[in-house]
Amino acid sequence: MESLTIRRPDDWHLHLRDGDMLRAVAPESRDMGRAIVMPNLVPPVVTHDDARAYRERIVAAGFARPLMTLYLTEGTNPDDVVSAHAAGTITAVKLYPAGATTNSASGVRSIEAVRAVLAAMEAAGVPLCLHGEVTDREIDIFDREARFLDDVLTPLRAAHPELKLTLEHVTTSEAVDWVRAHPGVGATITVQHLLANRNDMLAGGLRPHFYCLPILKRGRHQEALRAAATSGESAFFLGTDSAPHPTHAKEATCCAAGCFTAPIALACYAHVFEEEDALDRLESFASLNGPAHYGLPPNADTVTLTRGAALDLPPRIDTHGQSVTLFDPGHPLHWHIH
Repeated sequence: MESLTIRRPDDWHLHLRDGDMLRAVAPESRDMGRAIVMPNLVPPVVTHDDARAYRERIVAAGFARPLMTLYLTEGTNPDDVVSAHAAGTITAVKLYPAGATTNSASGVRSIEAVRAVLAAMEAAGVPLCLHGEVTDREIDIFDREARFLDDVLTPLRAAHPELKLTLEHVTTSEAVDWVRAHPGVGATITVQHLLANRNDMLAGGLRPHFYCLPILKRGRHQEALRAAATSGESAFFLGTDSAPHPTHAKEATCCAAGCFTAPIALACYAHVFEEEDALDRLESFASLNGPAHYGLPPNADTVTLTRGAALDLPPRIDTHGQSVTLFDPGHPLHWHIH
């Protein structure tokens, strides 16, 4: 297949940051129609008013259709969450286990502490997005997603069976199996977890621009993710988790977690689907499954992907005083987006 036209995709997990970084990276998601925007700023987006103000900054920076989220804390007001959703200001609420990833210090330490918020969300139909890792330092970093499924997510699902759940950036075969076993739960899959595994990050030298959280896993988990993404199953959909950091913060003694994939995300997904002989299912994964999960219509407009010469990509985005290094999959990309 040399050309493919699909409904315009959406990104169901995107970091845009704020200030100069927001102005630098917001236009780089131009291939996407809408995007669920993460609220882990400093300070985080925790109230209805915070979400309204952040949305205005995003639109002014060059991304026209952000779908806002609130950062769930142990002090979150249930009524504020419900009113923000009813007003159309937010699409979902994000649960970060405290200390799990970038700017997650304000996150949840105990599910019991947010039980009232979860019950109100369940009753009002407010979706919950989850960073699925436990944070106990005694648990190996490669096992933290699997432990989250057993220790947190399974009890949460049992206690709130009607709560709309999205398990973001799944990274393991266990997570894929869990989602398949729980109808109605959605899961996003990132560019980097489809294109790479921990050998790509660690073998022959540490590659900091492959470092993200949840961390890249074994090859067998990568294979499970590729099978899930290209299966056509409605539970799995596109969420880049594109997470920009200044180049100096990535190439540091203690480097920041995140892969900046937004400018090349759709070309990367097409590359994977081509390798898996599944280009006919790219539209479902990229453009249809996510809107269906969130109860939204798919985008009316389309994009056309054509296979041609290797993309000529800059190694970095340098603008607004920011330098952000682009994720490099380690091989040429041939899918051009029109």
